[in-house]
Amino acid sequence: MAQDNFSRVTEFILLGLSDTRELQLLFFTLFLLAYAMVLLGNLLIIVIVRTDPKLSSPLYFLLCNLSFIDICYTSVTAPKVLVALLWGHKAIAFEGCMTQLFFLHFVGSSEMFLLTVMAFDRYTAICRPLHYTAIMARRACWALVTACWLGGFIHSIVQTVLTLQLPFCGPNTIHSYFCDVLPVIRLACADTTLTEWLMASNSGLISLGCFLVLVASYVLILAKIRARLSQGHWKALSTCASHVMVVTLLFVPCILTYLRPAGTSPSSKYVCVIYTTFSPMMNPLIYTLRSNEMKESLWRLWKR
Repeated sequence: MAQDNFSRVTEFILLGLSDTRELQLLFFTLFLLAYAMVLLGNLLIIVIVRTDPKLSSPLYFLLCNLSFIDICYTSVTAPKVLVALLWGHKAIAFEGCMTQLFFLHFVGSSEMFLLTVMAFDRYTAICRPLHYTAIMARRACWALVTACWLGGFIHSIVQTVLTLQLPFCGPNTIHSYFCDVLPVIRLACADTTLTEWLMASNSGLISLGCFLVLVASYVLILAKIRARLSQGHWKALSTCASHVMVVTLLFVPCILTYLRPAGTSPSSKYVCVIYTTFSPMMNPLIYTLRSNEMKESLWRLWKR
């Protein structure tokens, strides 16, 4: 009987951001511009880092990987949103919804882990400069990036399996513009209290844990350079300021969204825009405009 109930829902309806046609066209324009900026900006960073031998430090290797993750992360939701806003196709198949949910958490959690690694890179460069080359060797960087992807995969598998085991036999309307665990769980035809707490502990604690590690690393960096602010330390501090801006845009909305059970209060779909679209869009601007090396490399690439 449970299997019959589960098979009744073959698709979900994404309500999107608005039912008003004028607002839908406005949101379509904004999302299209944001998605174009994400693609062009992050692809530009990848091209600059890959073609300029002067940008061979571990920081830019990690930044190149962050740009690739941002492209993947935004591409999980943006194409479907643009189609829904322009042509009104709000339906998504059950399999497509679960696939979107899986890749959203896979890439999103990988980005959180990678930002934590980037904070460790800055801590090592500032607080242990004599050991920096040995600690952040290229092989170690590859191992850390691989660990980020592996951690994201494990996290996403847990989220997806917990969702797939629920029976969906009733309403199929999702009050959001993409499939995520919290709005999907609310549609299950079963008591999801335990599942909600497990998912809140999984996603919420990962977001909070990474955020606290990042904050601790920046506190240690500030304590280290407080007494000796040379020009090199000011440069490192400026780089850390860029990281803080990225961390704030990504982690704070995620913590507010995921660090609670699904049934306590509805999550705001407008808050989700910050970490699914706005944060990946801002990363290229933050890292290129605040880095003299990136601006010089961009100028050299433009002159070619």
